[in-house]
Amino acid sequence: MGTFKRRCRTCDTLLASDNRGIQCGKCAAASTLSAPALPREFWTQPALREAFESRSIGEVFRAYRKAQNPTVSQTTLAAWLDLTQGRVSEIERTRRPVTDLERLERWCNALHVPHHLRWFNGGVREVHDVQELYASRTVDPSPAFSTQPTWAPVDQGSTAGPQELDIVHVAIPRLRRALDILDLPDDGPTRSLAELRADVALMNEHRLEARYGELVRHLPGLIGELARARQLLAADDRRQAASLLTLALRAADGVAYKYRYFDLSARLIDLMRTTAQESEDPLLPAAVSYVRTETFFASGDLHAAARALDLAADQIPTRNLKQAPTAAAFGALHMRAAVVAARAGKADIAADHLLTARYAIHAAPEGVYHGTAFGPASLRIHELAVAAELRDPAGIQRAATWQPPRELPAERRSHYYIDLARAQLDLGHHEDAYVCLQAARQAAPEHTRAHPQVRQALSVLLRTHPSLSTGLLDLAAWAGAR
Repeated sequence: MGTFKRRCRTCDTLLASDNRGIQCGKCAAASTLSAPALPREFWTQPALREAFESRSIGEVFRAYRKAQNPTVSQTTLAAWLDLTQGRVSEIERTRRPVTDLERLERWCNALHVPHHLRWFNGGVREVHDVQELYASRTVDPSPAFSTQPTWAPVDQGSTAGPQELDIVHVAIPRLRRALDILDLPDDGPTRSLAELRADVALMNEHRLEARYGELVRHLPGLIGELARARQLLAADDRRQAASLLTLALRAADGVAYKYRYFDLSARLIDLMRTTAQESEDPLLPAAVSYVRTETFFASGDLHAAARALDLAADQIPTRNLKQAPTAAAFGALHMRAAVVAARAGKADIAADHLLTARYAIHAAPEGVYHGTAFGPASLRIHELAVAAELRDPAGIQRAATWQPPRELPAERRSHYYIDLARAQLDLGHHEDAYVCLQAARQAAPEHTRAHPQVRQALSVLLRTHPSLSTGLLDLAAWAGAR
C-alpha cells in the first residue's frame, strides 16, 4: 500500500517529509506577511456570523483566528494588521466598541472580509432606522442632558442642509474637467497675480471654515484661470502662479477627501506635488506631504505614510527653524507623523513626534502656514487624536478639560470634537459623546455632516444609548446615521 503524499494547501506542491504543517515553507513564509484570501464558505461559519452580528471587531478577530485550521495566533494576526500583539489582545478583550471607520475599513481590507459583512458600511443593516425610532413611543421627548455644556463652543453657525451636500456632488464633474484640461485651459480673462492671490486666500478660508458649498462653486473656474496664468506669465510670475495653483488644488482636495472621492483626492495630491516643485518654494512641498498622508490613510498603508512624513521633515532646512513658517512646516509634519504612529499602535514613536512638534511651537504662534494650521492649540488637538487612536484614558481625560479657542479654523475645531466624541464613546461615555457631536455640528456643520466617523458614532449611540432623546434622533437624522 503506497504512502499518502501530503501537499501544500495553498500551492499544491508536495510537502517535505519533516513538514508537519499544511503549507510548504515558501507559502508559510508568505502567509505571515499578509492574510490569505479565504473561500466564501469560510465566512458562513456560525461562530463568524455571530461575531459580525455582534458588531464588535474584537469578537470578529477572535472568531476569525479560531475558525482557521490551525488556529491563527494573535502575533500572526497582528502582523497582518500592522499592529502589535498587545494591541490585538486588548481589542479582543475590551468590551468597548471600536468606532473609527477608517481603522475598521483598513483591518477588514487586510483580512479580505466580504463587503456584505461590514456592518459599519451598511452590511448587516439595523432592524430599525431613524424614522422608525421617531415613531417609537419609547423615545424620551426631552433631552437627557444639556446641549450647551460649559465647555462647548458658543458660536452658532448655520447648519448644513441637504442642498450643500448636493452642491458638492454636482460640482465634482466640473472639478474633474478643470484638472483634465490643466495643461490646455479654456480661453478667457486672466486677472493679475494680486487678484488671484486674494481669491486663492478666500478659497482656503472657505476650506478651513468648512464652507464646502461656497468652495466648489468657484474652484473649477479659479483653477482654470490659474492654469492660464501659469502658461502666460513670465518665469518669476509663473512660479508664483504655480504656488497659488498648489494652494487652490489643496482647497479642492479638502472637499474631495472629506466627501470620500479618494481617487480624485489622490489625483489632486499628485498634481500638487508637481506644481509645488514648479513654485520653487522650499516649504510648499512639506505642506503637500502633510496632505499626502490622506492617500495612505485611505489605502491603510501606514508604513508608507510614516516614511513619506519622515523624508519630508528631513528635507526642511533646519538652519531656519527659528523662523515661524519653517518651524510650522516642520512641526506640522511631526504632528501628522504622531497620528500615523498612533494608528499603528506605536505609542513611543507617537510620543517622540509630539515632543518634536512641541519644540516647534516656540517659534511658531498659532496660525495658518501654507494652508496648514499650526501652533499650540493645533498641537493639543493632535495630542487628542493620538490619545484617541491609542485609547489612552488619561490623555482623553486631559483633552476633555480643554476647549479649542474660537480663533482656530472651524474645521479644526470640529475635528477636535469629533475625535473627542469617538474617544468618549470608546470609554462608554454616551452622553459626553453626544454632546461632543453637537459641539462639532455647531463649529462646522458641513464638515461634521460629511464626516464618516460622525455617522458611525451616531449609529453606535442609537443602539447603545440608555435614553434616546429627541436631540439625539434629530442629530442622527440630520447626519444620515442609522
